[in-house]
Amino acid sequence: MSSFIDELNKPGILLCDGAMGTELQKRGMAVGVCPEEYNITNPKFIKEIHKDYYNSGAQIVETNTFGANCLRLKFYGFENRVKEFNNAAALLAREVCPVNGFVAGSIGPLGEMIEPLGEITEQQAYDVFAEQVIALYEAGVDVLFIETMMSLDEAVIAVKAAKENSSLPVSATMTFELGKAGLRTPWGVDTKTAVEILSSLDVDIIGSNCGKGFDEMIEVIKEMKQFTNLPLLAQANAGLPEWLEGISVYNETPEIIAPKTEQLISLGIKLIGGCCGTTPAHIKKMSEIITNFNIR
Repeated sequence: MSSFIDELNKPGILLCDGAMGTELQKRGMAVGVCPEEYNITNPKFIKEIHKDYYNSGAQIVETNTFGANCLRLKFYGFENRVKEFNNAAALLAREVCPVNGFVAGSIGPLGEMIEPLGEITEQQAYDVFAEQVIALYEAGVDVLFIETMMSLDEAVIAVKAAKENSSLPVSATMTFELGKAGLRTPWGVDTKTAVEILSSLDVDIIGSNCGKGFDEMIEVIKEMKQFTNLPLLAQANAGLPEWLEGISVYNETPEIIAPKTEQLISLGIKLIGGCCGTTPAHIKKMSEIITNFNIR
């Protein structure tokens, strides 16, 4: 099996998986339940989702660890189970990973603000990220996906923790939305600043995830590609959610995102997948499109 970096350096597009959280909800997880606890209490459930994504053509699946840091887990009373949840998540993904597949360790935001806006110090933030990084690294993931970052300071701390506590490749993606000032994160960070600062930290992949859908993701990638030669990753939401009968329903079907996926690929991205609301069916459609592009 080739290393992740070897695969990254080969020609062609790498296909990531789709959503975990909304997929869990769709399959019956109740509102208010800790998704990461499912790594322990419902391991077959998690493996089924990973397997569905691999079977749909994904080469990379992300661990069910987006909120598996001690600050987020504290909300559920699980702050002392960081290593347990992260280790279990990595092992579950690895158990169903095909020979040529990869497992990415998902690392989301802290869930609390850093000083001076909040009470968490930079050192505390670093330590929280480092604890999760080490757990995922020891469990054998192939790459770390630091994702859905909105604060550049927080993203920088997360990347430093990843680089200094593992030898893994690191991907850093931020979430942008189009407003009067153009594309910005909810904290006001523009694409140029994000790319320049994160690139200076020697990340291996840069890009964007989440947001309002594939149309805005296309605009984000158009901007980001002007400022970097690093491999670009795009993982858009399947549009904006509607709350129906207790669950989030996303309106961008696999057929709707198909031409938008083609546009993203035409822009020169290296990795593509989905975020909230995307399903194995979306990933299967992306796989078909990638195959067509490779034939061309």
